[in-house]
Amino acid sequence: MASSPGILIQQSLLYGESEVDIRISNERITEIGPHLEHQGEELIAAHDRVSLPAFVDLHTHLREPGREDAETIRTGSMAAALGGFSAVFAMANTAPVADTAGVVEQVFRLGHEAGYVDVFPVGAVTVGLAGERLAEMGAMANSAAHVRVFSDDGNCVSDPLLMRRALEYVKTFGGVIAQHAQEPRLTEGAQMNEGELSGLLGLTGWPAVAEESIIARDILLTSHVQSRLHVCHVSTAGSVELIRWAKSNGIDVTAEVTPHHLLLTEDLIRDYDPVYKVNPPLRTQADVLALRQGLSDGTIDIVATDHAPHPHESKDCEWNYAAFGMLGLETALGAVTLAMKNQSDWDWRTVAERMSITPAHIGQAREHGRPLEVGEIANIVLIDPTAERLIDPHNFASISRNSPYASMSLPTVVTDLIRRGHFIVRGGELCA
Repeated sequence: MASSPGILIQQSLLYGESEVDIRISNERITEIGPHLEHQGEELIAAHDRVSLPAFVDLHTHLREPGREDAETIRTGSMAAALGGFSAVFAMANTAPVADTAGVVEQVFRLGHEAGYVDVFPVGAVTVGLAGERLAEMGAMANSAAHVRVFSDDGNCVSDPLLMRRALEYVKTFGGVIAQHAQEPRLTEGAQMNEGELSGLLGLTGWPAVAEESIIARDILLTSHVQSRLHVCHVSTAGSVELIRWAKSNGIDVTAEVTPHHLLLTEDLIRDYDPVYKVNPPLRTQADVLALRQGLSDGTIDIVATDHAPHPHESKDCEWNYAAFGMLGLETALGAVTLAMKNQSDWDWRTVAERMSITPAHIGQAREHGRPLEVGEIANIVLIDPTAERLIDPHNFASISRNSPYASMSLPTVVTDLIRRGHFIVRGGELCA
């Protein structure tokens, strides 16, 4: 992390609106206004670049400990920084599983040592993600990692009694259960979205109701015990309607959508390319349009990447044997911008809400997702809204290469990231 006597950002477009200078000193924003006098700080000429609160990803797989062949906390943190994120929440499906205070503290420490972004461990809901008995959520909450988000992501907490107990447990310390909504009996051997195309391709279908039935059940359980539920990677139009109903009835439910579910459809699977194999699966164009509308109107609260790195051998194989998952951190902003370009009410303030402020609030990352105002901690991303980036996964910081956007040109480019008043990324390059 580069040190400096302070930073003066000149002529950036605050939230894409008015052109201002931003002065940073002692990790905080100390002055915002036009034509600020240079007082010896490090200068960055940001003319026509948009300044936003740095992004926060509530759903990232960093693989360490146990699968360092796919990703490490250090390389995943580097990828996150290049994508404009100042904080990520690392999912619990590591080896060993992050189901004890010891493992979450290890993840937290490794994130701190890497130093690129803040890494907040997500604790498992059940021991070993096995869905049989609750993990030590209280011990993880009281650990040095201060875990507040718990998820068996990759597996569904399918037992309704166990899910009820988990929702009751986290109430005691203000936590949230992030559910991977997938009814296991309805998705045995499932390979892609269930529909006409799955029949044509001869692949076992993954019905929308497998997601929707769990969401409906968990909404009712959450209402019953008066707890907090977060729904991971929403992928169907029916799921959007269920969440909309829950919110209209005052139930404390939040939800996320991934960039790839906003942009890509099941039609890409026609050539059996395993790079498009993901959990939940890519759905129909009608689902994509419903997800975009849900994100735009706030029914879906946030964008989360579900960054899921895999080594070459796990993806470059026959479809049936390939791992589920896609990379997402370094391409998130561009994919979201492309997906949402025709939404009339989508602007830079909405980007800040969906990719920074609200995910930080859900995960209780209190130093992140703060407004760009005097006195706030300086976690700032600068974006070139006119640039495009031709995606070459071989240039990624991530160890893995399983990006669905290879050879695509994505709009908007993250040029700079400032975390706690220090440059992490400058001119599109990581600082030492």
